[in-house]
Amino acid sequence: MSGVAFYIFGKPIYWYGIIIALGVMIGIYLAMRYAKALGYDQEMIIDFCLLAIPMGIVGARLYYVIFSWEYYSKNLIDAFKIWEGGLAIYGVVIGGLISAYIFARRRKIDFWDLCDIVAPSLILGQALGRWGNFFNQEAYGYPITNPAWQWFPAAVFINDTGQWHMATFFYESMWNFMVFFFLLFYKRKRKNPGEMILLYLILYSLGRFFIEGLRTDSLYWGQFRVSQVLSGLLIISGIVMFVIRRKKALSSEKENLKEEG
Repeated sequence: MSGVAFYIFGKPIYWYGIIIALGVMIGIYLAMRYAKALGYDQEMIIDFCLLAIPMGIVGARLYYVIFSWEYYSKNLIDAFKIWEGGLAIYGVVIGGLISAYIFARRRKIDFWDLCDIVAPSLILGQALGRWGNFFNQEAYGYPITNPAWQWFPAAVFINDTGQWHMATFFYESMWNFMVFFFLLFYKRKRKNPGEMILLYLILYSLGRFFIEGLRTDSLYWGQFRVSQVLSGLLIISGIVMFVIRRKKALSSEKENLKEEG
C-alpha cells in the first residue's frame, strides 16, 4: 500500500497530510463553535492556532528526538529532517499546552477555558490522524500468527515485514473517537473550567497506556516505554487535579449559597 494519494506537477501528495489537514479544519470549526458557546470571540481560535500548530509540531519533533537521542546525537542534521517522519503525539500535547498558557496570558483569558475549548478538537484530530498510520503502514503491533485473526481491523498486513500485525493504530483511533463523543456529551455538564482537558488527558492516556504495550515501535527510557510512563503520570495527576478543582468549585457554590441566604 502506498501512502501517496495523488501527484500535483510530479510532486506526491500524501494521505497522511490530507488526513491531518482535514482534522485541523474540522477541529478549528468545532473549537470556534464551542468558544462562541462559552462567550468568546470565535476569531480567537484562528489566532490561537497560528501559535499552537507550529509549537505542536516543534514539540512533537523535540519529544521524538530527545527519546531517540542515541541516534540523533550522532546525526544532528537528521533532527531537522521532519519530512522523514518522527513525530510524537505527546509532544504535540505538551507544545499545545505551553502555547495555550502563553496565548491565555497575552489575551488575558482563562487558561482552563481555552484548554477545554480545544480538547474535543485535539482528540478528534488524533482519532483521524491514526488513519495516516494505516496508509503509511506504521504504528502497528506484534505479529499475528493465528490465521483466524489475520483480517482487518483485528490485524493489518505490513508489506515491509510480510506479516500480519496487530492494528494498534486502529485500536487507538476507535478509543479516541469514543473519548471525543464522550467529551461532546460531557461539555454540557461541565461544572468547572478545566474539566474537559483533564478528562481528555485521563481518558486518552488510559487507552494509550494499554495500546502502547502492544506496539513494536515504542520509544524507550531505559527498560520502560516512554509513552506508558507518561500516560501513567497523566492519569494520576489528571484525576488528582480533577478532584481538587471539583471540590473547590463545590466549596465556592456552598459559600455563595450561604451569602445569598
